Amino acid sequence: MNMNELPQDPVLLLSVVNTALRDRFPTLERFCAAQGCDQNELVEKLKAIDYVYDPSQNRFV
Repeated sequence: MNMNELPQDPVLLLSVVNTALRDRFPTLERFCAAQGCDQNELVEKLKAIDYVYDPSQNRFV
């Protein structure tokens, strides 16, 4: 799933990513590699709605 296949709405994107990180992926890097998406682009999209990745929690907060 590349960025074009992930939800374009940032709030929905946040939900999809955090659920995947909680349920299936131990790191954001692994999620992005498996989905074929650009990690920096994902981080920037979620930063636009004031969410940042917290590696200690393995989720965007």
